[in-house]
Amino acid sequence: MIKTVAIIGDRFMLPRLFEQALREACGEDLSIRSLEQAWPDQPMEHGYAKAGMDGLKEYMGEPDDIVAFIGDAPILVTHLAPLSAAMMDRLPALKLVVVSRGGPVNIDIGGARERGIKVVNTPGRNASAVAEFAIGAILAQTRMITRGHDALRRGDWRGDLYRADITGEELSEMTVGVVGYGHIGTRVVRILKAFGCRILVCDPYVQLSVEDLRDGVEQVSLDRILAQSDVVTLHPRVTEETKGMIGAAQFAAMKPGAFFVNTARGPLVDYQALYDALVSSHLRGAAIETFAVEPVPPDWPLLQLQNVTLTPHIAGASVKTVKIAARTAAQEVRRYLSGEPLLNLC
Repeated sequence: MIKTVAIIGDRFMLPRLFEQALREACGEDLSIRSLEQAWPDQPMEHGYAKAGMDGLKEYMGEPDDIVAFIGDAPILVTHLAPLSAAMMDRLPALKLVVVSRGGPVNIDIGGARERGIKVVNTPGRNASAVAEFAIGAILAQTRMITRGHDALRRGDWRGDLYRADITGEELSEMTVGVVGYGHIGTRVVRILKAFGCRILVCDPYVQLSVEDLRDGVEQVSLDRILAQSDVVTLHPRVTEETKGMIGAAQFAAMKPGAFFVNTARGPLVDYQALYDALVSSHLRGAAIETFAVEPVPPDWPLLQLQNVTLTPHIAGASVKTVKIAARTAAQEVRRYLSGEPLLNLC
């Protein structure tokens, strides 16, 4: 029996790669229709601004247009398309939604469960990309790469960055604190080992691997990470427990002259408190990849500081991320069609 799959991708998660992965995993007995959204060339919706979209954030597409495109398809594979409870009521044939991201925040999971619609995601799809990026962000700050780059852009040759009292330390002499030991945090630790630094890990819900213990990685409290680390890098998910977990008290508890890196999520951090810690020179620098509001307002104070590396939420942007997500999504569709248990049921 031919099954219909509606694919709603974008200019990052390309629909053609979804379709290719589906054909390879499920064969040709699929009727596939595809829609390409304009993200990231056009911004997605953030927050809970629109009526009828309760509980959804970080999505793209008008509800009527999305419902019309999905139509009678029992399977939806998407990246950013929204699916509210009201939209589900207009899609009686829909049985499976595959979301190619770690957190399916564009889907009303409770509404889907109530209506018997299965929702799966692709956890860890960008773990390798974000881990590499985090290491780059750490080096950009600790080795003055950003400061040298910005100065040359202004026509200023910062030879003084070679002074012993200004130049950066090597990671081999530093203690790096990794907060969050999931898909990304574990990869960050794996890469950091090659630099020879002391590594501290804080995550109350996981245990270090035997390999990490053998290599001298230490599992400690957040307080100890803050007190002892020369670099603190964040990698937890956003939950009620972790929202605002790094604020004024935590920055005050960090070592004077330490660096702070956030390639995780904006709601984890009080950015006004970070600004204060940087302006006061309590912290030597920071690398910020995610923000409380995106896009960042052009008059945002942190944009004006010279001791900050800023990037527009691109840590997970790699072709490998796309390929992993497409393959993972396709395998979930194959399992569903074959009657096998779904691996990443939300």
